[in-house]
Amino acid sequence: MLTFCARRRLCFKKKLRGWSQTLHWRNWTDSVSASNNLDHISALRKLFSHHYYIAEEHLNRDCFLHDSSCGYGPFGMELRKNILDQWWRSVVISRPQVFGISTPHGDKSRAMEQERTLKLVDTEMFHHILNQKELNRDQTKEALEKLLQNVLPMRTSLLQGALKHYIHFMKFVNKKLPFGLAETGLCYQLPEGPPGEPGCPLEVMQVSLTWFCFPRTSSQWLDYWARHRLQWWRKFALGPSNFSCSDIEVKQEGNKMARGIRLLYQFPWGAEPLETLWNLGDTELLQTHKGSQSRLQCRDGRKSVVPHVISISGNIDHGVLAYLHNSMQEVKKVDSKKNQPMRKVLKLHPSLTPVKVALDMGKGPVMELRQVCEGLLRELIEGSMSSWPGYLETTPTSMEQLNTKYDEMGVLFTVVINDDTLESGLVQLRSRDTTIKETMHISEIKSFLTKYIAAAENN
Repeated sequence: MLTFCARRRLCFKKKLRGWSQTLHWRNWTDSVSASNNLDHISALRKLFSHHYYIAEEHLNRDCFLHDSSCGYGPFGMELRKNILDQWWRSVVISRPQVFGISTPHGDKSRAMEQERTLKLVDTEMFHHILNQKELNRDQTKEALEKLLQNVLPMRTSLLQGALKHYIHFMKFVNKKLPFGLAETGLCYQLPEGPPGEPGCPLEVMQVSLTWFCFPRTSSQWLDYWARHRLQWWRKFALGPSNFSCSDIEVKQEGNKMARGIRLLYQFPWGAEPLETLWNLGDTELLQTHKGSQSRLQCRDGRKSVVPHVISISGNIDHGVLAYLHNSMQEVKKVDSKKNQPMRKVLKLHPSLTPVKVALDMGKGPVMELRQVCEGLLRELIEGSMSSWPGYLETTPTSMEQLNTKYDEMGVLFTVVINDDTLESGLVQLRSRDTTIKETMHISEIKSFLTKYIAAAENN
């Protein structure tokens, strides 16, 4: 089947026409609650726009709904990268039985077996065939089918690549179970909607772990991985209770039943899935390697068995939005006039926040202070510490305004270099989470930040 998408704009216009129905679908039946949700989403949109987490052209209401994808600004890209790095570290690097793989996007043989397939088509050739008036209906259909046969499909998941690698990796692990194959990459989700209705495929960054285990232990492994993944999502959360899991209604897979678990985040508009786990049994593996059952088998005591497959797939783009929503706080701040305005703080986990430290100049000779800032910046970058060169800002800004800006950006620490630094090497260090300012020697900054982030990761 050909699913053709001109641009996301068409989908957006369609959804705008049905916005009132969307509110109903999301069960926003209480008008006061809906108003609060929309105000919260509006505040987030402004924050993301000002601080380059989400690309400005994608900042419409649809970007925050479950069936839309969006582009990232520099901070959003860094946040997504940090989440991917932590996922890989948790699932692959820390486990001797899990191995990373990379598989091609297109697989013609598998696409021919599927009822519905997304394909990337040359639109110029597509229209050329349609505009050939000398072709009758059957000839046009034949030409289009030939065109589709010669293009690669767009993958909708990473599972199939891991299943194809199974036999090769059985030799690698000496036919010892359990073991897993992990991969990250872009996939295209099939749009949800009534059969036959055209829709736009959505580009998502997906993570996948395919776990091969003995049939007698597959149910326990599904529960184990569900607990493991839920703990991982909650580890980096400011509000862990917003992350939860629920069983998926059992579905039929041939003659066998597949059990599933979904990990969810509670957004203002409702719960959305972050990761989905399935106990697929041996059905998918046998279908992938037809006629090779003997090569799939391994020893379980005295018996030879085909392993069961636990599939874990996650949507990292949902994860980015989940952590942004979860980390935004509004806290009261008391100014010199004893007013109590609200202060927005993006309290992303130290391991995830895109900028660990911002460097700024206080009072003192500009050239000398800038040289010190540049030296410290180089030292931090060499230590793989993401830093923001605030000292390059040419617009005069008070420290209070800078702190407000950095809190909204999610910057973990702010270092101010001033006259005292030139005389004694002392700098002022401010924490985003506590707002406490302390004095520290400039030579200790890198070591302090490294230990702080490492401690946060190990908690």
